[in-house]
Amino acid sequence: MRAETTGRLKQARAALAVSFLLQGTTFALLVTCIPEIQDRYGLSDSLLPVFLAAVPILAGVGSITSEWVVKRTTARGVLRVVQPAVCAALALAGFGDRLWALALALGLFGLLVGALDASMNMLGVGLQHRYGRSIMLGFHAAFSLGGILGAAVAGLGAHYHLGLPTLFGGAAVVLIPAALVAGRWFAGPAELGDAVREAAEAAARSIPWKPLLPLCLAMAFAYIADASVSNYSVKYLTDGLNSPEDLAKLSYLGYMVAMLLGRALGDRAVQRFGAVPVVRGGALLAAAGFAVAAAAPGTWAGILGFTLLGFGICAIIPQVFAAGGRLFPHDSDAAVARLNLFNYVGFLIGSPLVGAIADASSYRWAFLAPMVLILAIVPLGGYFAPEPTAAGRDEERAAQSVA
Repeated sequence: MRAETTGRLKQARAALAVSFLLQGTTFALLVTCIPEIQDRYGLSDSLLPVFLAAVPILAGVGSITSEWVVKRTTARGVLRVVQPAVCAALALAGFGDRLWALALALGLFGLLVGALDASMNMLGVGLQHRYGRSIMLGFHAAFSLGGILGAAVAGLGAHYHLGLPTLFGGAAVVLIPAALVAGRWFAGPAELGDAVREAAEAAARSIPWKPLLPLCLAMAFAYIADASVSNYSVKYLTDGLNSPEDLAKLSYLGYMVAMLLGRALGDRAVQRFGAVPVVRGGALLAAAGFAVAAAAPGTWAGILGFTLLGFGICAIIPQVFAAGGRLFPHDSDAAVARLNLFNYVGFLIGSPLVGAIADASSYRWAFLAPMVLILAIVPLGGYFAPEPTAAGRDEERAAQSVA
């Protein structure tokens, strides 16, 4: 690879990392301000799960639509448009005062986030193909770092009583130009060559579902837990534990800090102890985090619970993708694409599940539901073993012969 091409790839990789960081910041600002959004729009607790569930549904629509658009343009072109638009949708959510305005803002946010997620990951997979080694974990670490930044800014906004128009509008003023600048350096055909097309063709190959189903369940359970924290941790502390709004933001901040630190150290833990013990231990620790949060007598105990949850869940999702890749080493992109669908499944189930139980009883009881589901990952841990099973190899050979 020529030095000039290598330099462009490094620039493209850095630009995409910035894109992930900006998305993490935007998402964290939205979810940590759910109590303020409820107050501003008069959104009842019974309607909140409906609004939150609409976001992942529309994100799925946006993701599918973006794949069709990318085929006619480029992933770079889509990402350059939708990322600033997501930031604008965040600002829109801060300026309205009627439910229809909130529905419009969250609807746009969901559609655009789905397109953003798809195009970012398409570019990430393409860059990974060009690099010839795994670099995706770094992008997701950038997302976690953005989540920390967004939660911190939301906490400062609550502390100084800035209000949603100032907070979301001010964030958009910073985030939109940053997205436009980063977009100048996104990877295009000159840097990626046929990498995106090759990845898409690999993802479209026919592989069997059966060997992947245990991993799909683990992915869904992990994202149900993640959705529970993202959408309800701050609200639980403010409404359930009577915490000040600025301190309540620390629940999501602690969760994202733990995710970032855990992912930074997770590879070493897997190398030393193996994937199965790390996944099982992480599931147990995440369940303990839910238990601590649900039983918390006050603010700091609740924050501790969500922080423990972050340390527990951080390695599970990357190891789901790694295990899927090991099952189908020649069609790893196809496996990853199928497993990633259960990201949306988890978010779609998690928000209504916790919201409905909380509305019927309390958030303390509501957090026990994702706790039970995260514990279900423990018996699934055997499917994270380094070597594929004989059945998996037979299924792969059969799929390849059909293809």
